[in-house]
Parts: sequence; structure tokens; C-alpha cells
Amino acid sequence: MTRNAKIKEYAIPEGADSGPYGVTAGTDGNVWFTEQKGNRIGRIGKTGEMKFFDIPTPEAGAMGIASDRNGNVWFTENKANRIGKLSTDGSFEEYELPTPDSGPFGIAAGKDGAIWFTQINANRIGRFDPSHDGWITGYPLPEPGAFPSFIASGSDGALWFCENQGSKIGRISTEGDIREYPLPQPDSGPVGITAGPDGNLWFVEIGGNRIGRITVSGEIREYELPRPGAKPHAICSGQNELWFTEWGANRIGRIALDGEIDEFDIPSPEAEPHGIAVSASGDVWFAEEIGRIGRLIVR
Repeated sequence: MTRNAKIKEYAIPEGADSGPYGVTAGTDGNVWFTEQKGNRIGRIGKTGEMKFFDIPTPEAGAMGIASDRNGNVWFTENKANRIGKLSTDGSFEEYELPTPDSGPFGIAAGKDGAIWFTQINANRIGRFDPSHDGWITGYPLPEPGAFPSFIASGSDGALWFCENQGSKIGRISTEGDIREYPLPQPDSGPVGITAGPDGNLWFVEIGGNRIGRITVSGEIREYELPRPGAKPHAICSGQNELWFTEWGANRIGRIALDGEIDEFDIPSPEAEPHGIAVSASGDVWFAEEIGRIGRLIVR
């Protein structure tokens, strides 16, 4: 499976004060990212050119980010208790959540046209309906303290999410019905999740040091990472493989659908890689919290 790869890094002018975190591939061919410290949404093109958009609310704490089918970029404001929208014309809209201090974190565009997000402090899944004047609905999780993190739209039309403290994978239908699937080992700490090219959901276990796969019927399989302490954080889908960040090992990982794993060292030490996305060109882009955006090119 191993192929030649190289990593290029692009410095954000403000460096570590920017704190890039979430990453999404836009429909415009660019890659978009949140700056949890810089309070901006950034855009980077395929040659590394950047543009920045200041979030209207100060110290919003932008974390998760997702693109919708219309080219808009949606993001969570963890500290400001809002979700935000950056339109294709560069304008912002922000929406206050009805539950105070709910801690919005992960976000995804659903196949139903709504925007779905996790609320780590409120222990619930939220749904924002752009077609009905921004109607927001919240769905409490069955067990307290689950700490729902990232969320993704599945091939079955439902939304799938990780329960970081509950060590479960959750599924919520577009009608709000919730089902949970416990992981085999306690304290696995699942964080990132994505829909794979095989129709399954793939996730990372920051505590368990594993990559997991769950079918839409709930069957789970796990793959141990080669080295201990990798702390996988976020995961995204490629054409025939999955890519993930290793926060603890300072690497980018790749797993084939049969479970074979490759790893690539990030040139900058202690880069703190978090969000990750694959662009339309097939390159892998990731956020380095030290103040860079990385690009892994595989040929």
C-alpha cells in the first residue's frame, strides 16, 4: 500500500496565536479551517494562498467546520454558544443556541438539508433547519456525561457521532431517534468520525490508540495503531482509504479498507495536528495548532 508522499506546510501569519483546528474541503476547490484562537475562518487554495474572515462575535472559540451542498461553510462557536455560517459572498450569520453554555463542537451537513451538531456540555445532538427560519431542535442523549464530539452523515441518511466519555458510537435518525453502540473496550475515547468510501463509518479512538469501523447495522471492528501513544484525533475519507491525524505521534496516518496502515511524519516537531480533509484534487490537508496548515501529497 505504501506510496511516495511528501508534506508541505504553510505558515499562518499569526503563528500559534491563530490556533487552527477544524478543516473541511469546500465545493469551490479550496480548503477551509477554523481558528479557535485567532477567531477567524481561514481559506487556503491549492498553491497555499490564504484569505481570512473575521468572526463577528469576539472569542467565539470556533472548532468544528463543515461545507454544505450550496458551498456555504458552517462552524461551531464553542465559547459563544452559537453556530455560524459563512456564505459564498463572504458574509456571516450567527445563531444563538437555546440551551445556555451547551458547548457546540462537531458539525455536519445532513442529507435532509439540515445542519447537525454536537453539544458536549449539554449532552445532546442539535439540528438547525435553514429552511424553517433557523429552527433549532435538541435531542438529549440517553446517558449523562457522554461528551459527544464529532459527527458525520452516514450512507444510511442518519447522523453518526462519537461519545468520547461514554466510549460509544451513536446514531441519530433525521426524526431524532437515537441508538448507541458501545465499543469493546472502556475508555476508548472516540473523537473523530467520517463516512467511508465503503459505506461504513470510520472513527478514531484517542484513548484506545485504534481506528474503528462500524457498519450501518452496528457491527464494529477495530485496528490497533503500530505504535503506542499515537492519540488519533480526526479522520476523513479519501477515494479508497481513510486519513487521520495522530496528535500524540506528530504524524498523518492512512488506513486501507482492509485495515493496512501507513504513517507519515510531519516535518515540524510538536505540530499538534487536529482537523483533516481531502480536497477535490486528492491532496490531504490538516490543521497544525502551532500555526500552520499542512498538505500531504501522495503520488
